[in-house]
Amino acid sequence: MLKDLTSNGNSRDRNIRIRKFQTPQIPPPYAKQVEENLKDVKYKIAVISGKGGVGKSFVSAALALALAKLGYLVGLLDLDVHGPSIPKITGIRGMRPYAVEGKIEPIPLAENLKVLSLELMLDDVNKPIVWRGPLKSKAIIELLYLTNWGKLDYLIFDLPPGTGDEPLSVAQLVPEPRGAIIVTTPSSLAGTVVRKAVEFCFQLDLPIIGIVENMSYFKCPVCGTIHKIFGEGAAEEVAKVYNLDIIARIPVHPDLSRALDEGTLPSLILGNQEHEVTRSIIEFAKKVVEKTKEPLEK
Repeated sequence: MLKDLTSNGNSRDRNIRIRKFQTPQIPPPYAKQVEENLKDVKYKIAVISGKGGVGKSFVSAALALALAKLGYLVGLLDLDVHGPSIPKITGIRGMRPYAVEGKIEPIPLAENLKVLSLELMLDDVNKPIVWRGPLKSKAIIELLYLTNWGKLDYLIFDLPPGTGDEPLSVAQLVPEPRGAIIVTTPSSLAGTVVRKAVEFCFQLDLPIIGIVENMSYFKCPVCGTIHKIFGEGAAEEVAKVYNLDIIARIPVHPDLSRALDEGTLPSLILGNQEHEVTRSIIEFAKKVVEKTKEPLEK
């Protein structure tokens, strides 16, 4: 069982007062097993958001695909227990992982990209997982130490929205996480809620790599006019308040919506270098590579 212990929540002064709160600690035996299993993973990156509907799973998958396209060895772990999207948008829904010598083998999506989601282990993907917190935490712990990732440059964790069991387990259990990527949209509502994700990272001393503004704009294919159809300014405000960088602005595009619906995102990113969406995602991945090689403030 997890045990509640007080966390001091140390953070540097950002003119934001962070209060103390109770956080469960991971039992040491599991921490050692996870550390041993992930010892050959160089950079571990969590993708989080304050609310749903901002495209966090798309950003996770797109980043993993772009890093693989740049030649890095990449793993993508879908830890959204109740609403997994990674199998659908990457086109591997219905595939089943298998076990070798007690370890789960992730699904190879490309030559240097492996993917795993709890949904891939279900007999019926339309059935909900009705679990309380302890069961979710146990499943996440087991996925972290039973999955055979092997040697990786990057392991991307796609986390559900909010600051509950899944993000907390990863933040506390994954050894030496390189940091978090915060996903938002330009709307003021998303910007208000995403602050909670930022505060979450500060509370747990998880470095923040930067902010991704998804659905940033729509560029008219006829006249080239930029339309801010979901508003603007929210990402800038959060970045300014917390002294963070906006590392990507990803546009709205019909081809992207179609790729997500049809599970052809890999083809869009890996096979079309000149597409507007692909260019923005590749630049995003290059920025992440640059950032992960720099010291990040907690």
